[in-house]
Amino acid sequence: MTIQQQVRQGPFEGRSSRKPKSRIGLIALVAMFLAIILAAWGLWDRHSHLADLRSSADENAVDDVQLISATRGPASRTLDLPGTINAWYAAPIYAQVSGYVQMWFKDYGASVQKNALLATIDAPSLDEQFETAKANLAVAQARYNLARVTAHRWSALAGTQAVSQQEVDVQVANATAQKAEVDAAQHEVARYQAMEAFKKVVAPFDGVVTARNTDVGSYVSAAGGDLHSTGGSSELFSVSDIHKLRIYVSVPQDYSAVLKPGLTASLSLSQFPGRSFRAAFLTTANAFNPQTRTVVTELTVDNPDHLIWPGTYTDVRFVIPSDPDILIVPEQALLFRDQGMQVALVRPDGSVHLQNVTLGLNLGQTVQVVAGLKPTDRFINDPSAGLLEGQHVHVVTGVPGVASPKAPPPTPDPATSRSARMSTAQRERIEAARGGAPDQ
Repeated sequence: MTIQQQVRQGPFEGRSSRKPKSRIGLIALVAMFLAIILAAWGLWDRHSHLADLRSSADENAVDDVQLISATRGPASRTLDLPGTINAWYAAPIYAQVSGYVQMWFKDYGASVQKNALLATIDAPSLDEQFETAKANLAVAQARYNLARVTAHRWSALAGTQAVSQQEVDVQVANATAQKAEVDAAQHEVARYQAMEAFKKVVAPFDGVVTARNTDVGSYVSAAGGDLHSTGGSSELFSVSDIHKLRIYVSVPQDYSAVLKPGLTASLSLSQFPGRSFRAAFLTTANAFNPQTRTVVTELTVDNPDHLIWPGTYTDVRFVIPSDPDILIVPEQALLFRDQGMQVALVRPDGSVHLQNVTLGLNLGQTVQVVAGLKPTDRFINDPSAGLLEGQHVHVVTGVPGVASPKAPPPTPDPATSRSARMSTAQRERIEAARGGAPDQ
């Protein structure tokens, strides 16, 4: 090959060897540029996510609350309590003599008059004792008659040589002693005569027979009543006067001040739906039960037609006068802290102020506030237990008197799904990242 040919071939061969190297460099340069763009986009995306997390954390840190105001209490309020109805008089009737029931004459529900015969008891042993007492009385009477005649005769000889004064005094004293024996025998006869009267079981007052716990042939004891196989005893009959009834109800300590003459109540009975009976205050125990902190209160209700029966359960409703100037708040609006009872007021700037209040009567779902609150104050209806003084809250509108429901969580956007699932640990990492690089 000539020098001319070599000169011609040299430039072409150098170009072909440099061309691939130039393409590789260009590709590397483009790749590097794209990598820088992707890295910048990633950093921007992370920064955007961090900003979203911060915004979400700030929003979630502020509680949504509903504000309410205290209302004035009514001029009167009702108090419903359980009560028990008893008879005006109720007498369990026991046997006073031992023997066998000869016959009974009044059954359950029978209306009886005072001294009406309920049953008769056959008591032969008592009859024999009564006859013995009468015989002893006759003996004592005969001895007294003899002693009295003798004493009279000796007294006539007193002052003569026939008898001494000592003998006269002995005979007079003997007559006196025999007179005492007669008196004792007469009392014994009267005792057995009274016991003979107990063979007839009678009603102590006008009323209704509410129990008959004996039958013909049953053995009864003077120590109790109808004897059971176990040796125990029970009353033969129970008689109740139900022309008027007594209602016993346990009133809580908070309402004891209204228990005075003139107080009335209405009775509701399940067997008479839609009907009420008027009862009047009679008396109270003037002492509280230390276990229940209630006082037994007695009311009365007329029952001329015997419509209401003793032993009935009843709902007793009192209408109690109340001071309408005393404010009332819902129970769920109260916070119990070391400082006492508080409500959470909200200042115009959205910060919380925990206000101490003094409570009055508990009215069920509401409670009286006698000090610490003004009618114009607005406070949180259902504050959380961890609410702090000065904490900022977000006021939302809700139904008056009803705690505002929790708003459902919004559907997370794909770009902010991480912030929607943010936890406490993540929030701490966010705060730490504010001074450095984002967490990986």
